Amino acid sequence: MPRPAVNVAVRAARAAGSVILRYMNRLDSVNVVEKQRMDFVSEVDRAAEAEIIRELKRAYPRHAFLGEESGQTGKGPLMWVIDPLDGTHNYLRGIPHFCVSIAMLDHGEPMYAVIYDPLRDELFTSSKGDGAYLNDRRLRVGKRESLDGAMLATGFPYRQRAHLDAQLDMTRKLLTQAEDIRRTGSAALDLAYTAAGRFDGYFEIGLKPWDLAAGCLLVREAGGTFTDFSGRDGLPESGNLIAANHHLVPAMVRVAGETLPPILLKA
Repeated sequence: MPRPAVNVAVRAARAAGSVILRYMNRLDSVNVVEKQRMDFVSEVDRAAEAEIIRELKRAYPRHAFLGEESGQTGKGPLMWVIDPLDGTHNYLRGIPHFCVSIAMLDHGEPMYAVIYDPLRDELFTSSKGDGAYLNDRRLRVGKRESLDGAMLATGFPYRQRAHLDAQLDMTRKLLTQAEDIRRTGSAALDLAYTAAGRFDGYFEIGLKPWDLAAGCLLVREAGGTFTDFSGRDGLPESGNLIAANHHLVPAMVRVAGETLPPILLKA
């Protein structure tokens, strides 16, 4: 049975999803601002985030909140981390692959997670120690024991283009064994799909807490694990992430060690 905090987060995610879908028929009139080079925010992101925070604050007024668009409000060990529209670039171009991502952290450890794809009405939920679910179905990461034939996912972050050559080297090395690598444009959904076994593993450079917190808990509760590029457990402060089952993470860490510069391995 879902924990109360998950139920609250589900209501918040569905409210945000309604906002996102409501704007889809008039994307040509949506106001868009470039926060930094190739990093866009729309009025949809902001409206969806406001809905999420309003719903969460109603239930947990004393908690802290960290939203991609509004920044941090409040302090304390319990913090909600929110990406109201992960995949904004896809959304603004009419590409049907984006989601809402919400996680609650306790002293930096993810405890509850919700990732919601409003187009497909796919709801990924998790509570620490209670497993991970897609709607009502229990999730398990893929069983692949080596990189041979693996389907991986990644992203090429606009914030870290200085490291693009290094990530391409890692991608090239992985492709010598993997079946293929997908780049979908939504880190949260990539992690949810890894938890569901749709992808065998995922890696990316320079993610933010709202990109990875919910998805990492889903992966762990689905029987997988996640590390930074040096194999250190826990949410990586660097944002350099590898997530997969317990066989593939060490294999991907080895590839990272063979291809990436020390600055990305020590971060």
